[in-house]
Amino acid sequence: MIPPWYHYGMAMTLRLTDEQSDKLRKAAEQDGLSMHEAAVRAIESYTSRRATLLSDAITRVAQEDAELLDRLSK
Repeated sequence: MIPPWYHYGMAMTLRLTDEQSDKLRKAAEQDGLSMHEAAVRAIESYTSRRATLLSDAITRVAQEDAELLDRLSK
């Protein structure tokens, strides 16, 4: 069994191609960031955008199918 502490704050290895590493290095340098910070910010941006897209999709389906959802709830 894996102890619970293992899942919190543990480092991970991010494997990039040479091209991806070069792009990340250049972008980080342009922004005055470490590659680590640039990668963390990219992950935060991606997950935030993804959450927003999912929320928007749920709202759209709820509005477009409001009548059907109402009938199914009865």
